[in-house]
Amino acid sequence: MNVAVLGAGAWGTTVASLLAVGNDTTVWSHEAEVVDEITLHQRNPMYLPDIELCPSLRATAELQTALQAADMVVFAVPSRYFRAVVEQARPDVPTDADLVSVTKGIELETGFRMSEVLIDVLDHDPDRVCVLSGPNLAKEVALGQPSATVLACSDAARAERLRQAFTTDSFRAFSNSDVIGCEVAGAVKNVIAIAAGIGDGLGYGWNTKAALITRGLAEIARLGVAMGAQPITFLGLAGNGDLTATCSSPQSRNQHLGEELGRGRSLSDITAGMVTVAEGVSSTPAIAALAQRLGVPMPITRKVEAVLNGSLSARAAVDQVMQFEPGAELEDIH
Repeated sequence: MNVAVLGAGAWGTTVASLLAVGNDTTVWSHEAEVVDEITLHQRNPMYLPDIELCPSLRATAELQTALQAADMVVFAVPSRYFRAVVEQARPDVPTDADLVSVTKGIELETGFRMSEVLIDVLDHDPDRVCVLSGPNLAKEVALGQPSATVLACSDAARAERLRQAFTTDSFRAFSNSDVIGCEVAGAVKNVIAIAAGIGDGLGYGWNTKAALITRGLAEIARLGVAMGAQPITFLGLAGNGDLTATCSSPQSRNQHLGEELGRGRSLSDITAGMVTVAEGVSSTPAIAALAQRLGVPMPITRKVEAVLNGSLSARAAVDQVMQFEPGAELEDIH
């Protein structure tokens, strides 16, 4: 296939390099230095240092060049810039191309999932819009460590066909038709990872982390089901798998951000020192607003929102979560 990958951050570069093994692949970046490094040295030291990329991968700063004759367009742009880049790309996105979002977030202004933004801006056939989601820390995938993911599309046959483009000896892609579930899981797990990091920063142990991960999964499932997702999705790679990795790995940007918040650093100070984006920061208020609109209780998410906006300290947030009245463990997940 001819593949265009829009976005050359750590994950976008990793996906592009992976796809370039068996496909004619071009990655687009708005940063000239990134394009030059990939073109001249097959590396991206800004976002993926010490990783050698597929020799056949091409890079460009021109959207039209990247998108020309593309059979598949992969969107790897941070959620806060997602709509703007999609609108910029709109004139050149082939109408018959399959679209794949690998961005995990919720748009603040609309509450849209990233696949919904693609459909809204491009007026694309929903059956051609897919989502890639799973426990996929970019550096580990780029190094060829054994990993797995999910390619979700409402058209099951298309999901099965396209997942093969992402599958390598070390990276296994499974198909799924539950786009909503995979996207909700991918977005909300970043919020829960911030909470898990806060617990780490406060010096709490594995009991605390296990409780946050498990009750966080319940929040993810509640919201997802209310939006039309299948409950079983949250037990799979896009749900439990991604949540576990993001809450536990020192490579997780959201866990790192939460840990620094728990240690008492300000959000502005933390983000100023981060090269890559912690998606949970921009997604948390959008997810909290979505939950309120749907009447879904999400106490962990709401406390993370309060810590991020400065209305609550990290320790007070944990104390207040512990005051949440427990009932039957799974009664509100159907």
